[in-house]
Amino acid sequence: MTDPKDNVPNEEEPQVEGDATNAAEPEDLIEAEGPDVEVPTDGPAAGGPAADAANDLSPEDQALLDDAARGIAEDNLSAADRDLVAEMRADMLRAQAELVNFRKRVERDREANREVAIAEVVRALLPALDDLTRAEAHGDLAEGPMQVIGQKIRGGFEKFKLVQIGEKGEAFDPNIHEAIVQLPTPGATGQTVADVVEPGYKLGERVLRAAKVAVAVPA
Repeated sequence: MTDPKDNVPNEEEPQVEGDATNAAEPEDLIEAEGPDVEVPTDGPAAGGPAADAANDLSPEDQALLDDAARGIAEDNLSAADRDLVAEMRADMLRAQAELVNFRKRVERDREANREVAIAEVVRALLPALDDLTRAEAHGDLAEGPMQVIGQKIRGGFEKFKLVQIGEKGEAFDPNIHEAIVQLPTPGATGQTVADVVEPGYKLGERVLRAAKVAVAVPA
């Protein structure tokens, strides 16, 4: 007798291609391509609020932050390193002071050399100025073109602060007067200028030539 089960066709089990053990290993996976993203390791991100705040700092605030950073860095130094930093800072301040003093000396020497050069030129022209004074005393400069020339020459000397010294009646001063004769004068209580033989000149505080004078002395 035939079994009904024998007439039922056998359903074949679906076949799975490949073995489960042949699944792709992690190293066989393909890495996804894409742009690299830079992750900031320190400081505020570019364009962030912190960066904007840092850019808005004034020079004074930035200097304070720099000083604070230096102070923190120095606190972390050893005693020997702090001594070295202090010594280097003292050397720097000393060098700055020496530079300032050097500049002052150069400027002072430059001004002194300028005054010496002007004094030498003016001293060489004093004989011509004496002739101009004598001509004026004789009335030769009262009118005409020589009067204008004399005014221009004196105006040029005044620009260099040239001052005539030696006046009749003033007290005798050996620093600005050269006594060429003494005149015993009754009633005189001291030495005074009785007459100016040749005027002297000063350029600023420098005496270019002492005035030659006759001195009245007590009789």
